[in-house]
Order: sequence, then C-alpha cells, then structure tokens
Amino acid sequence: MLTGAAIGFGVIALLLFLGWARRNRDRLPFGGGERAATGLVLGLGIAVPIVVLATLFVWADVFVLRSTAAPSPRSTQMAIDVVGHQWFWEVRYPGTKAVTANEIHIPVRTRVNLVGTTADVIHSFWVPELNRKIDLVPGHPNRILLEADRPGAYRGQCAEFCGLQHAHMAMWVYADPPARFRAWLADMAKPARAPATPQARRGRQVFLSNPCASCHTIRGTNAQGKVGPDLTHLGTRTTLAALVLPNNRAALEEWLRDPQHVKPGNRMPRVPLSDADYRALAAYLEGLR
Repeated sequence: MLTGAAIGFGVIALLLFLGWARRNRDRLPFGGGERAATGLVLGLGIAVPIVVLATLFVWADVFVLRSTAAPSPRSTQMAIDVVGHQWFWEVRYPGTKAVTANEIHIPVRTRVNLVGTTADVIHSFWVPELNRKIDLVPGHPNRILLEADRPGAYRGQCAEFCGLQHAHMAMWVYADPPARFRAWLADMAKPARAPATPQARRGRQVFLSNPCASCHTIRGTNAQGKVGPDLTHLGTRTTLAALVLPNNRAALEEWLRDPQHVKPGNRMPRVPLSDADYRALAAYLEGLR
C-alpha cells in the first residue's frame, strides 16, 4: 500500500512539474527545446516506470508469492482436510477420528498444511487474516498454509459463487494454545456422549427414527449419513448453519422446525414433528459435547 501511494504521489508530482515546465521553458536549467522535452518524457515517462515496475515484480515474486505458496510436507507440523459442500465446511484431522463443521481449530504458532477439496461445485477457501484464498475444484486437491502468531478467532468465507447460499458459507478458524488444542482434538475424536436427561433420551430416539439419521453422522450411534455435517459434537460449536445462527437452544429449535426459512435452498428438509419432539430433539443435539 505504501509503495502504491508513493508511486501515485510521484505521478502527480511529475504531472505538476510538466505543467510548470511548459509555462516556464526559458527558465529551465536544461533549456526548453524539443530535445529537452523529449529527454524528459523518455526519462520520466519510460525509463523510470520500467525500473520501478521491474523492481516491484522481483520483490513480489521473491517476498510475496513465495511467502504464500503451499508449503512442502517437510516444512509443516500437522495437516487438516477441508471439504466444501453446498453450503458448509467439513473439517477432518488425518490420523484421528475427529470431524467437525464450519469451525477449524489449529494450534497457535504451528504450520498447518490445509488440503482442500469439494464434494460438489467449485468453492474458494479464504481466511483473509491468515493467508490468500485457494479454489476447491472437483477432483483436484489444493493446498494452503495456515499459521497464526497469536491465539484468537479468524473469520473465513467462501470466495467463489457456489449457489443460492454462497454468502452464508462462512467459518471460524480458532487458533488455540497448544495444550488447549490437544484437549479439544482428543475430545472431538471421542464418540458422542450418552443423553443425560429423559428429554434428551427421547430426542435421541426421535433423531434415530427419522430421516435425520440418514443424512447425518453421530459416532457411537447407528446414524451414519453423509449428506449433512457430522453432528457428533454439535454442542461444542459456536454457530449453526455455517455462522447463520448462534448455537443455543432457541436457535437450534428454530433451525429444526423450519431450516428452509432460516437458510433457503439448503439440503435439509423440514421434518414434521410434534412440539414435544422438536424440544426433545433440540435437547439431545445441544448435549452433544
């Protein structure tokens, strides 16, 4: 940005100088003839821009592009797999059973090699504060390096139009202290907890006896669906529907009752249930921690 500003001010200064020189030819130290004007144009209008642009090209190639290039496997300390879906992000941690959605956790000050693919159309993975964007193209895995210098939450977004809910295909990347990350990853690798209350136990039965179990996976149960996000630890996530709703009991029940109203065009149909069953289902899913 500073380089661009300097070039812009330089161009303005050059134009002002040329205007002044045109009106004060006789007072110029190098004369005011056509030869002097030609030399000025060739020097400031051609030679200087060539030198500046060549310098910027070399600087960008050496320092900018190489710093954002995909890392070699030897230079990274861990890897994660991200799969784009219409319209959510599936996140897997190779070597573990941990699976989550729309929230990526990484250890702070650690080089993470993210391998991105897509399950349907072209998506584009972009977390502006951590690195450039990469396209997720069917049949062509792409890679990017994520590395956070400090703990915090970094918002990401799909940057390639992918359908009706493209604008609502977002995610959080959480950079955790290493000990907290290890604890989180160990918890994500565990199967789902058993329901703790009678209402939650009823909710589990509602989930397993309806189409929910055909579309979603909850490890530790016979729900092994692959259409929607893995819900094994849904209760630990901060949002629902890829950051559309906060993850609390009221919002969860709203999402279950009419997902097409909340996020039109998504692939979750409305399942007709009684009010008591909706409440029980929300209680069960909220307890998946």
